[in-house]
Amino acid sequence: MVVLAVTWMAKVGHEDDVATLFGKLTEESRKEPGCAMYQVHRHKTEPRRFFIYEQYKDDAALEAHRSAPHFLQYARKDLPKIADRVEGHLLEPLAQPM
Repeated sequence: MVVLAVTWMAKVGHEDDVATLFGKLTEESRKEPGCAMYQVHRHKTEPRRFFIYEQYKDDAALEAHRSAPHFLQYARKDLPKIADRVEGHLLEPLAQPM
């Protein structure tokens, strides 16, 4: 299992546009065979801040995600125009899930 935790900050006035893009990205990412979880969160008091929690079967599944057409379009091309990636962390669990 590989976990990716990413924070994005919408540019002022683009909060809803970012939420719409993440909706599209979520829908397509969850269809990937190696994706175990893809969940976007919006900060309760900072509506411009988004946190994405992703789980993939393995490194190959994460790489497949990163090269998928929907990722290239939404995350690499569209999203950077209206949001800034604040941080990203690649993690792995200490023990396998039950």
